[in-house]
Amino acid sequence: QVQLVESGGGLVQTGGSLRLSCEASGRTFNRDAMGWFRQAPGKGREFVAATSWSGAYYADSVKGRFTIARDNAKNTVYLQMNSLKPEDTAVYYCAAGARNIGVVAGAYDYWGQGTQVTVSS
Repeated sequence: QVQLVESGGGLVQTGGSLRLSCEASGRTFNRDAMGWFRQAPGKGREFVAATSWSGAYYADSVKGRFTIARDNAKNTVYLQMNSLKPEDTAVYYCAAGARNIGVVAGAYDYWGQGTQVTVSS
């Protein structure tokens, strides 16, 4: 059974940093894209960042502030979030299993349970 388990969320002040981790088990995703989405209250799930063998891709809203990285040996993907803003507040979801980097949720086969990130002003 495939599982994605996120960790690292929490409460941080504006301008602060957090690092999210997502560890996969049940299969490896070395050849697949892995990514992060987020969902704020009352809004749809929004693409944040993704990585594959071809590189990384970011939403314009996080470009220059967030960095996605993966450790294939640990079957883990990370999201380093710097210069956080209140509008970054959301539940962040890890996604895996896309054949290529995708910005729509439907491109991914597997999802984590989500981790809350709250940025106070």
